[in-house]
Amino acid sequence: MTDTPTPPVAEDSVVRFLRGTRLQHDRVRDQWVIQAPERAFIADPVAAEILRLVDGTRPVAAIIDILAERFAAPRPVIAHDVLEMIASLAQRQVLTA
Repeated sequence: MTDTPTPPVAEDSVVRFLRGTRLQHDRVRDQWVIQAPERAFIADPVAAEILRLVDGTRPVAAIIDILAERFAAPRPVIAHDVLEMIASLAQRQVLTA
């Protein structure tokens, strides 16, 4: 794996999970897990809320709008958190735009 920086994600980007990567709910442990080839990540509750909206058709702006409304939070705060998390997961080769 190289340390090449991932380009920033824009609000008009449509993100999706990379092939072979998915979000799955572990009912036994009652937690969301990001499953990828030969690795897995436990998604914290905030990440799970965001990732459950990643469907490969919805732009990031729509995800931000949904979450801002759902949690009655300021849109700029939600936008910062969503864009930061998506960029981080893109760098880990979990999501792609």
